[in-house]
Amino acid sequence: MKVLAFRHVPFEGLGRIANALDEHGIGVDYADLYTGSPAPVDPSAYNGLIFMGGPMSVNDPLPYLAGELRHIEEAARRGQPVLGVCLGSQLIAKALGARVYRNPVKEIGWFDVDFTAAAAQDAVFAGTGARELVFHWHGETFDLPASAVHLASSEGCRNQAFRLGKHIYGLQFHLEVTPAMIADWCEEDANCADVREFTETPDPNRNASRLGDLSRSVFGNWCKLLGASQWHAGKA
Repeated sequence: MKVLAFRHVPFEGLGRIANALDEHGIGVDYADLYTGSPAPVDPSAYNGLIFMGGPMSVNDPLPYLAGELRHIEEAARRGQPVLGVCLGSQLIAKALGARVYRNPVKEIGWFDVDFTAAAAQDAVFAGTGARELVFHWHGETFDLPASAVHLASSEGCRNQAFRLGKHIYGLQFHLEVTPAMIADWCEEDANCADVREFTETPDPNRNASRLGDLSRSVFGNWCKLLGASQWHAGKA
């Protein structure tokens, strides 16, 4: 099996998602459309698609984002598994007809997320606690697409995770980050506007051990979902 991962900046990679893919014997190719390069092959040739984060808005008039929105629409139509993180979750929401807009507050740092009753029965999120301290870095949010199942919320942002059908997942928060990634994000020029607003720099190690356990469980479950999916790569 193999997935295609769409990145939007060099410093927001797969992180702990890559560990889960490796543990389950799943290969990965990268589509860095923001560089001007085309997708390496037809996305339908993969067992699943992953859309990562980035400092831009899904509402920015960027041609590569328009292309990714089309890929998500097509993947949803053919029943192909899709995972989106932060910007990736917002891309999924917009591609599937929901509104993406400025959240009343920015969530940058460690904040609690409350998982819904539906999450406790979900194939990917079963096993998480009712409340978990996770890492965030976002200023926008989204409405849920029609028929989506609400899976998580936080005090500052109601829609933190959702599932559409059996195989499309959007996560607003960052389970994939390592302490090194968090430290790097705080130094990146692209994030300088957010960093200037810090009253206290987030501690990269604050809940890193538990986040590692959560990421292995959640992303490992998503990897298992790929194997159980009725989608057969290349059979659009």
